[in-house]
Amino acid sequence: MQKAVAILTMLAGAGACAATQAGPGPVPAWPHLTITGENTPPTSMFVDGKPAGRQTDKVHEMLDRVGVPHSIDILPWKRAYMMAQRDALTCVYSTTRTPEREKQFKWVGPMVEIDWVLMGRADRKFHLRTLEDARTLRIGTYNGDARDEYLKSRGFNVDPVQNDASNPDKLLLNRIDLWAVAARPDLDMARELGRDGQFVPVLVFNRVRLYLACNPTVPDRLVDRMNAMFDTMRRDGTFARIDRRYQDATAEK
Repeated sequence: MQKAVAILTMLAGAGACAATQAGPGPVPAWPHLTITGENTPPTSMFVDGKPAGRQTDKVHEMLDRVGVPHSIDILPWKRAYMMAQRDALTCVYSTTRTPEREKQFKWVGPMVEIDWVLMGRADRKFHLRTLEDARTLRIGTYNGDARDEYLKSRGFNVDPVQNDASNPDKLLLNRIDLWAVAARPDLDMARELGRDGQFVPVLVFNRVRLYLACNPTVPDRLVDRMNAMFDTMRRDGTFARIDRRYQDATAEK
């Protein structure tokens, strides 16, 4: 009898030990996220048939580090943006965070800070001190993006296109007076966007931050983890390393 009790006691102890080692159980796997972006080299683009680019690589590495299964697709902006608004577990980059958009998404970032710039032809002289000075001019925009929404909401004379690549040609043909673009403050805008000296920056009219904007169905705990990982990548030099890679590639062209 004493021997049986001893065996039962030993088994119970082993069971308790095993339960203690097992802990509360494995952390649930993160859901699969669909990530959308637009074709705006060198920010996001296809390289050898795969999504790549300055911000694409940041998003991909962040999700890999967090352990989030995901797919990335490069699409026309309006479709990419609408999918993140409409579809569960979908995020879109690089998205300007504005008061009008604030409650539509959960925000991860910022990924980068950019200037909104009015570009003009180098052979025309503009004397713009503020955005208000451009009120009588025709401004080329990209339909549905943040600059287009910003200028439209303030009553400016905008001429939107479905593909932003059309605006430089429109500017050369005098179909628009200015072109509203986004440019990183640390880059030479004349070199990046100037078409060999044909265009020059006329006015910087806003500075904004770009984010990964996620559908509200993305769990808060995952959003917190993604934000924390972006902070880590910013501090450990990953952002700078990725930016430098694409800056060097651009300089070699």
